[in-house]
Formats: sequence, C-alpha cells, structure tokens
Amino acid sequence: MRSLHRFAILAASFFQIGINGYSSHHVPRTICTVQPSLNGTDDAPAIISAFDTCGKDGNVVFLNHTYTINSVMNTTGLSNCNIDIYGTLLWSTNITYWLNHSMAFGYQNQTSAWWLGGDNINVNGYGYGTLDGNGQAWYDFVKGISNYPNRPHALTIWSTTNSVFRGLRFVQSQMWTMTIFKSATVLLQDIYVNSSSSSGSPARNTDGADTIYSDDIHFDRWTVVNGDDSISMKANSTNILVTNSTFYNGLGVAIGSIGQYKGVYETATGIVFYKTLHGDYVKTWTGEQVGYPPNGGGGGLGLARNITFENFSFHSLRGPPFSITQCTTFSGVVGNCSSSAFQLSDINIYNISGSMTNPITSYQCSRVAPCQNITMQNINVKDANGTAGAGYSRLKSTRGQYEDQIEKDPSWLTKGVTANLDTLLAAFGECGPKRHRGGLENQYITAGIADLAGIISRNERAKLMRFER
Repeated sequence: MRSLHRFAILAASFFQIGINGYSSHHVPRTICTVQPSLNGTDDAPAIISAFDTCGKDGNVVFLNHTYTINSVMNTTGLSNCNIDIYGTLLWSTNITYWLNHSMAFGYQNQTSAWWLGGDNINVNGYGYGTLDGNGQAWYDFVKGISNYPNRPHALTIWSTTNSVFRGLRFVQSQMWTMTIFKSATVLLQDIYVNSSSSSGSPARNTDGADTIYSDDIHFDRWTVVNGDDSISMKANSTNILVTNSTFYNGLGVAIGSIGQYKGVYETATGIVFYKTLHGDYVKTWTGEQVGYPPNGGGGGLGLARNITFENFSFHSLRGPPFSITQCTTFSGVVGNCSSSAFQLSDINIYNISGSMTNPITSYQCSRVAPCQNITMQNINVKDANGTAGAGYSRLKSTRGQYEDQIEKDPSWLTKGVTANLDTLLAAFGECGPKRHRGGLENQYITAGIADLAGIISRNERAKLMRFER
C-alpha cells in the first residue's frame, strides 16, 4: 500500500493553456509529483494513484529519474490535466505477464500497456521525457511473426479530445508505438520514435503511430526510425495532417490496412501530408474474406478519398515512393486484385523531389471499384546515382497485355514534355479497352523516373483516366 502514496501533492496556480495556445480562465491546480521507487519495484500503482488525485484540474509530474513499469496502466477520463515527463518510463521484459494482462481495445487482436485519455490534456516531455518499451526482448521473442497476439502497444491515446502531446521520445517500443483511438482534435508535436533491432530478428509491427476511429489529428515535426509503417491511418481516420516530418528505414506513410473486416464500412478522408521525407502507400484488403483478422480477412466496404501528399523529398528509397494495392491478403498466395469493393478516389501527389532506384509509382486498382481521379503534379526525381535515369514507363493490366505494345514503340515517351498521362494512355486506345471517365480500372501502372520527368510538365496535372472493357 505504501507505493500508492509515493507522490507529493502541492498546490499551485497558473494559467491554463488550451490546444490552440490561448490562455483560458485562471484555475488553481493540484500538483502530484510521482516519486520513483529507485529499486526496480513496480511504479505503476503510484502513477495510477497520482492520476486519480490530480487527473482533473491537476498536474502530474514525473521527475528526471527512471520509473519501472511492471503492470498495465489505465489512466483515462482525465480533464484539464497537465502531465510533465522529465524522466524515463521503462517497461519490464516479463513477456508472460504482458501477454496475459495487456488491455484489448477491440480492433484486430491489438492490446496496449498504457491507456491514457481524456479532455484538454497537455503532455510535455520537453525533448527528453522517454517511454522505453524494452522492445528488443519482444523482437527476439516473436522472431518476425506479424501481429503476435496480445503483444502490447506502448501507448494508446484513448477517447481523447482537445489535447496536446509534445516533446516526447519513444524508444524500443514493444509493438505499435502510439495508437490514437476514438479521439478528436489532438496535436502530436516534436515526437521522436526509434524502434530498431540489434539482432537478426526484425522490429516488425513497430509502427510509429496509428490512427483508428479518429478525427482532426495533427502530426507535426516527427522523426521516426523503425521497421514498419512510419505513420498509418487505419479504419475511419478523417482529417489527418502530417507536417514537417522525417522518416527513416521503415515502410513510409500508410493508408491502410482498410477493408479488412467483411461488410464493415470504413472511411479515410481529408488527409494531407506536408514536407514529409519518405514515400506513401495505400493498401486495401481484397474483396474476398480469407481467414480472420489480424492476419487474415477481406471483404470490407467503404472509401478513402481526398488524400493529398505534398512537398515530399526522399533519398534512395527501397521501393516505389507512391503505391496503391488492393490485393492485400496474408493467405500465402497472391490476392484477387480485382475483387475489392473499397473505393479509392481523389488522390493528389504534388511537388515531389529526390533520388531513387525504382519506378516512381505502382498502382494496383480493383476492377470492382476502380480508382478515380489520381493527380500527379510537379514531379522532379532522378536515379540514386545522380543521373536522370533511363528505361520506360509501363502501362499494363494485371495480365500484362500492354507491356508488349510499349516495347514495340517506346518513342511516344519523348513526343513532348507537355503531354500529360491522358495523352500517354490515349496512345494505347487501339490495343485495349476504350477510355471512359473516372479513375483507373484493373490496371497496374509503373512509371519510370526519366519518363515522369519528361512527360509531366511542372505546371500541369497528369490524371489517370478510367478504362472499361
């Protein structure tokens, strides 16, 4: 019972600062300073007790020490609470405990070690407040198995509104680093994430952040070094903004996986990226259910639209920086790429520069719900070796029937730098389906580096037109 009282309570008064930086009414606050055990015993009970006392109109302070976290923490329902983290929260490596006690939140089989949430929360790590998940123990334990059941996320921001999280460091997260769940109007600023494996076991599923059933979330000035999605927008994520961020080694910014739950309608709308430093990809599950989540599924319905990727730069990417696939399945065989009923539309890619060794785009869209209105503008990329690059663009169906035609007459690639992709596609009218309005049906497109630099003028949009048989 002594650990329950291992914090100091002080009275203080200061101006409350809201999410937009404006001062509101003058409120007295109670300060709870959590005292660390310093001997490796569990500090979680004292932390929970501090939030019970100061979670409403109060201030919870973590000192510049290491706090040992041996058990789950649920600190939700907070209101007008400031949280100052000057030290390190270090999670134990008792894998058996975490597999049996991590808290499930009703999405796939995902669980969390800490739920934190409420209204008007201000969390500040001042650039050195750290959450250390001791993730290497997990990477070695799961040995690359994807979505290992009950492997906990480091932090779940649970049912949170009008709140700010800034200046935090996350290292060696157990699985997903931060999950924003059923939340709205949250700023996440100056966040550093590094989940890297030092052994032969990959740091798989170490997403930097994931949004689920959330709206109006702003990621600003993030740095992510990891082995999976840098930031991922999952089911029913709307009005997500990512700005001024740098991503290393991982898979990039992801829209997906969506369409995983059969018959469930999901949305991802109004998403904007600005000055990020890595590629993006959109992935949906196939239209046929194969197995069950988290590593199986499909047949989901819904839409992802009004997605903008803007002002990207990238360096020596391992794959195409822009990718769409509606073939996702973990059944061990290639999914039916024509079956997804999940609609992708109004995807805009503007002002892109950098170096790479792969095609710039890879679009695999469903026949059932063709991609619509894809726009690319101001593309300025080159091979990683510094040259403009050779090769050619390829336009083909999932059966590759257009590739031969391009190889027979690749000269159209240099017929004019002002030609847009409308012109590009029209060149193949005689060897395929007639053009129609809308997006892109059942096509797989890869566009070479030099080709995009020459075909797309810097001041015009290149739209991919829909085809129908």
